[in-house]
Amino acid sequence: MTIENNLINIRESLEGKEVGIIAVSKTRTIQEMEKAYSQGIRDFGENKVQDFITKYDEFHKDVKWHFIGHLQKNKVKYIVGKVFLIHSLDSIKLLEELEKKYAKENSFVDALIQINISKDIKKWGIFIEQVEEFIKECEKCKHVRIKGLMTVISKGNEKHCRDQFLLMKNLFEDLGKREFKNVNMKYLSMGMSGDYAYAVENGSNLIRIGEGIFGKRDYSK
Repeated sequence: MTIENNLINIRESLEGKEVGIIAVSKTRTIQEMEKAYSQGIRDFGENKVQDFITKYDEFHKDVKWHFIGHLQKNKVKYIVGKVFLIHSLDSIKLLEELEKKYAKENSFVDALIQINISKDIKKWGIFIEQVEEFIKECEKCKHVRIKGLMTVISKGNEKHCRDQFLLMKNLFEDLGKREFKNVNMKYLSMGMSGDYAYAVENGSNLIRIGEGIFGKRDYSK
């Protein structure tokens, strides 16, 4: 299947639903990204700052860049003013560093709180039980604006996937009913190539698709 055909199939599966597609371009070449761009994709996701900066400089300027990987505090300074949405706000220390660096540039950044919904020690993100405390810290910020939630679920069967996405949906909806300063539940970013259909059924409005668009990755390159 070509990149073009893959996108046609994904869009057909989402017909009638308001769901944004983020093309996860980590490890992908500019040539591969161009094929997705030619099909109308304008949202691209990267998970390493160095790779992101290279592509930011080389690729189309009308692209919305999503940072979807773990963001180290000492790398924040390199992305200020370049990222449309940070999906991986996973600690108070990172929140404070983002606020500091964006305040210094008198700029603003939109971010999603990353939830470790499965409490998987191999994944980043905060636990549901920590959300209240985390949001209190977010309310203190003036330059970091919270726009929703993100998760990367642990692998499992269909029921396992659906259960985790449902927990996220419930959290997203519960927070959306409440009023916070500087916190707005606009985006629910969950679902990847193998499970996005289940995520969309449970309210995801941003899906992060890599192999489903570009095909299998060749990590030997």
